[in-house]
Amino acid sequence: MKKIVSILVPCYNEEASLPQLYAEVCKLMDAESDYDWELFFIDDGSRDNTMSIIMDLAQNDARVSYAGLSRNFGKENAMLAGFDHVAGDCMVIMDADLQHPPTLIPEMLRLWEQGYEDVYAKRNSRGSESVMRKTLSLAFYRILSRSTRYEVLQNVGDFRLLDRKCITALRNLRESERYTKGMYCWIGFKKKEIRFDTHDRIAGVSKWNYSSLINLAIEGITSFTTAPLRMASFMGFTVAIGALLYMIWVIIKAIVWGEPVTGYPTIMTVMLFLGAVQLIAIGILGEYVGRIFNETKKRPVYVISELKERQ
Repeated sequence: MKKIVSILVPCYNEEASLPQLYAEVCKLMDAESDYDWELFFIDDGSRDNTMSIIMDLAQNDARVSYAGLSRNFGKENAMLAGFDHVAGDCMVIMDADLQHPPTLIPEMLRLWEQGYEDVYAKRNSRGSESVMRKTLSLAFYRILSRSTRYEVLQNVGDFRLLDRKCITALRNLRESERYTKGMYCWIGFKKKEIRFDTHDRIAGVSKWNYSSLINLAIEGITSFTTAPLRMASFMGFTVAIGALLYMIWVIIKAIVWGEPVTGYPTIMTVMLFLGAVQLIAIGILGEYVGRIFNETKKRPVYVISELKERQ
């Protein structure tokens, strides 16, 4: 009996990319006839014709399955919908814009057959991204890796093959504030790296602007480490020691040299500095409290409006 390989493709406003993506994936599925294939699309509440195109593909090709979410829940939550519904013995996650080359999938499958359970693709380069975006991304991964108890891989995204064991483990992680790239590392399993060059988008524009990337970075840090809370405590302790030393210095100057205590400018400077430190600490604490609040509501991570599973 042939093993089933699922290809999971999260989509958001990708109507221009889907025809070429489908053509490229069909070439792969036809060439690798030793496997039984499933092409599973997740439409994350697209506002264009993405869902209509996916449904048309499914009508003409039994290998195509899909789930259409009732609104835009975000890529992280959309991927969980895929984890819940793919039928494969393994699953390959890739973007709809063909920045992830399907030609790399056969190599992933060979390594999977050798016993590797998480075959992840590491970028040799980040394509046409701006220098600032590349620098900020690498800085974020360094910070996250140093603040957690396990390694979060740099220059590694969602393009990877996961064994059914990994899929099941990820399905069991139901938190609503999700950072899947960290979850891949958290679940463990036998991993193997392969390298690839990121391609430019075949159509459309990236949905990840700087605001979205900052939000994703905050999600990653607050989901996988309490280091910011410790940093806030350390900052408060440092400021307290500094204030104590300054107070002693002012008293000594007044007693020994008879210098008057500096007035309004010093008081205002110290008050503003301490106020800023307090607001930073409260903001960090608020991020964690907000995530606790969202988790306690226990709302579903996503809501499906359209679903076609593999028969």
